[in-house]
Amino acid sequence: MATDVRFARSGDVDIAYQVVGEGPVDLVYVAGSITHLQVMWELPAYRRYCERLAEFSRLILFDKRGMGMSDRVPGVTTLEERMDDVRAVMDAVGSERAALMGESEGGPLSILFAAAHPERTRALVLQGAEVRERKDEDWPWGESTAEEFEAAMETIPERWGHRSDRRLRALAPSITVDDWLLQWDRRGDVNAATPSAAVAFMRMAFGIDVRNVVPAIRVPTLILHRVGDRICHVENARWLAANLPGARYLELPGEDHVQWWQPDDVIPEIREFLTGQREAPVPDRQLVTILFTDIVGSTERAAAVGDRRWADLLDRHLASVRREVERHRGAEVDTAGDGVFATFDGPARAIRCARSIAESVRSLGLEVRTGIHTGEVEVVDRKPRGIAVHVGARIGALAQPGEVLVSATVRDLVAGSGLAFVDRGERVLKGVPGQWRLYAVAGPGAAG
Repeated sequence: MATDVRFARSGDVDIAYQVVGEGPVDLVYVAGSITHLQVMWELPAYRRYCERLAEFSRLILFDKRGMGMSDRVPGVTTLEERMDDVRAVMDAVGSERAALMGESEGGPLSILFAAAHPERTRALVLQGAEVRERKDEDWPWGESTAEEFEAAMETIPERWGHRSDRRLRALAPSITVDDWLLQWDRRGDVNAATPSAAVAFMRMAFGIDVRNVVPAIRVPTLILHRVGDRICHVENARWLAANLPGARYLELPGEDHVQWWQPDDVIPEIREFLTGQREAPVPDRQLVTILFTDIVGSTERAAAVGDRRWADLLDRHLASVRREVERHRGAEVDTAGDGVFATFDGPARAIRCARSIAESVRSLGLEVRTGIHTGEVEVVDRKPRGIAVHVGARIGALAQPGEVLVSATVRDLVAGSGLAFVDRGERVLKGVPGQWRLYAVAGPGAAG
């Protein structure tokens, strides 16, 4: 869905940018401090977040100068220079007027652009946006005092690329931080900037204060902020709402600073603000592909390794399954005992996810069985219900260790996908009328 990375010339600096979607509204995503277009796109939650925004916009992503794939520059760069970079990217994609979405440190840059260039700013969306990072008596809602900031800067060179999960847990307390996510975060650091460039950028950001600029904004503005945001205190948003003329303010529950993992209450608001229409409601009945996994021999394995090690294995197993479900654009519905129930919008994705799960948990010394079925379900409180769910569960119960077992419906729907199947014959599914012909997926992730 995303175009290749391209470059816009801003003065004597090349700015890397990318376009996602072809919607009627140009939306420039001014992200926080540490970015790298390609590394960011590797994160399923971020990618899906951008793809959902691109359903109603032409989403324009870019790396600020000195960051990511844009030119490295010596020393500190000003907000004015970064504002010129936004304009250069807009010119490169042929955008006369765009909405700007400023997130975290990207908030002040978006605010300055909107105030200085209202003729090119269609609207302003601020998410977890900072007003001022420095905390003191004049602004008690900053991120740190000058002393705390300097102490943190001294340790950046030794921590860069080796940071713990502490930052991720602050950015998004709602998520489970596993080894892959931690490595992705560290890879983002070292690809985004060198330690010295990061320090220079953070010093620039720490000195920003947009309080005198905000009253000059005259474009439609939407402010979104989670009340428990652990990075940017909610009073930043409340101050913006009180001082930005005509702004619409929506205070959301939760603690996440970035919205990639919990977008369901954010995306509809942005869409309605920019287009006048909210996302279409999920229909009461819809066709979905249902996947059930279950650990083979879990009782015996738990007895062999002991409660503590088994609990640890279960946590690692669940993290691995969740990562694969997310990577294949599935939605986790429930976890029960040793299994996971997830849904997908297509059967081929569900099968490929099942095979990836089988391979990933095998490295933990575990084996899973998987059942997959496609059918119509009733959606109640965002959870699918009905006979199709029971069919998927019963198919999973009949699968052999390491096997991905599917219904004939699934087999028929993936024709032309290159997937091969082994006929397992007709079976009776407990509590489900009739005979059901089942097939095992051939190749990796399937038995025999």
